[in-house]
Amino acid sequence: MPKKLHIRRGDTVLVLSGNSRGKKGRVLEVYRDKSKAIVEGVNMVTKHLKPSAAHPNGGIEKQEAAIHTSNLMVVDPSSGEATKTGRKANKDGKLQRYSKKTGEFIKDE
Repeated sequence: MPKKLHIRRGDTVLVLSGNSRGKKGRVLEVYRDKSKAIVEGVNMVTKHLKPSAAHPNGGIEKQEAAIHTSNLMVVDPSSGEATKTGRKANKDGKLQRYSKKTGEFIKDE
């Protein structure tokens, strides 16, 4: 069974290390089995396209590559700062993520 991660699709995250260190972006996709995520505008790589019906001349395209989740930190929606996350029960008794910096729950989409 894939492990539970501290980030989810739609979260705003801060990149902690690598060439894109310091950039913020929205998580587009999460690969739980590999512990990686694709973040909008972060870790851009060059992809060479072979000629096809869609691209008759082929070409070179920039696109986001997966980045390991250990290099990402969730940005608290209320304060706008990077924060560690925890899980605690909300008033309905369901476990929900919360910001350890402010103590507020992080809204899930």
